[in-house]
Amino acid sequence: MLRFITIDSPYKPKQRQILNTILTLATGVLTLIYPDFLYMFVGGYLVALGILFFAFKLPSILAAIPLVSGVLIFIFPELIPITFGVFLILFGLIFFFSFSLSILGVLTFVIGLLIYFNPDSIAYLIASFMLLYSTTNLIQLFRSKD
Repeated sequence: MLRFITIDSPYKPKQRQILNTILTLATGVLTLIYPDFLYMFVGGYLVALGILFFAFKLPSILAAIPLVSGVLIFIFPELIPITFGVFLILFGLIFFFSFSLSILGVLTFVIGLLIYFNPDSIAYLIASFMLLYSTTNLIQLFRSKD
């Protein structure tokens, strides 16, 4: 049986996109500057993203994924490659199938796989994902202002 996921939500997408862009950009820059504090930045980002999703009334399962991932990273910092890699793989699939962002979905999926299988350069891979994602959001914001 084939099912399609549709997300209907009465929130203001521009506000969520602006907050998400600022949060992702700040986390990406901080991760590049201070890679030793990776678990704090990534865990805090995921918890804040989950709270942001709950605040803008996105579906509970979609909001719970980053929240649970962030809490797991705070509790078990050595699980960052597994937790964040699986988080990016899941979000890459969600981007690809439900939000019609096929290029970003594929890139997110590939970066998630790289993080999962290559934990040595995790700080740079996470920072590259965050900077890529925030840049994509900034481009969409500037295009929509026209």
